[in-house]
Amino acid sequence: MEFDESLFDYIESRISAEPEALHRLERLSHLRMVHGRMCSGHWQGRLLKMLTCMVRPRRVLELGTFTGYATLCMAEGMAEAAKMAPAGYDGAADDVGQIDTIEIFDENEDFLREIFATMPHGGLVNLIIGDALDILPGLEPGSYDLIFIDADKRLYPDYLELCVPLLSPGGYILADNTLWDGHVTDPARHDPQTMGVKRFNDLVAADPRLESVIIPLRDGLTLLRRIPGMG
Repeated sequence: MEFDESLFDYIESRISAEPEALHRLERLSHLRMVHGRMCSGHWQGRLLKMLTCMVRPRRVLELGTFTGYATLCMAEGMAEAAKMAPAGYDGAADDVGQIDTIEIFDENEDFLREIFATMPHGGLVNLIIGDALDILPGLEPGSYDLIFIDADKRLYPDYLELCVPLLSPGGYILADNTLWDGHVTDPARHDPQTMGVKRFNDLVAADPRLESVIIPLRDGLTLLRRIPGMG
């Protein structure tokens, strides 16, 4: 099925409304950032919020913060899941959890800290400025229930190798841009970004530790589950 603007408009008018604060942040992303289209936006943001609410993670790790839109959607899902938790449930409203989000570009730090300080659920976010390849090896194995990868496409295979051990048994990885504008099926494309995404997809398909599905949403969103007892 070909997706044109009218079909996108139809879908967005018939899914849950984008919160006003996030709508303003999306507009700000386009105004302040050169590559504003990298913002997750309404459609993907509602999916991230719903998946997070379903998974009920205590700890979330994000690689690539950009302007914090996806971060805040996941924080919204965590807060809603905690609110619905029965009394005594591990992860009830008095202990919602935390999102650790890693952003490599230190020039975005002031902007992001202001966003998280003023936006709903921003208090759940722990911003880490630095290179994920340096930070990930120092994190506690098995400590994250959900990991969202949306950073340098050339390094997706490296991120996968480092992130799987960080997942709790039965934990989930979401990886964005895994269809890479359709370039993954073009044998003539050999640029580093395309090759990184293709290698990531091949590694996922061959990894016995992971159950996977690719959702053809926007630029492709892969959902992975670490199979308990499979290393």
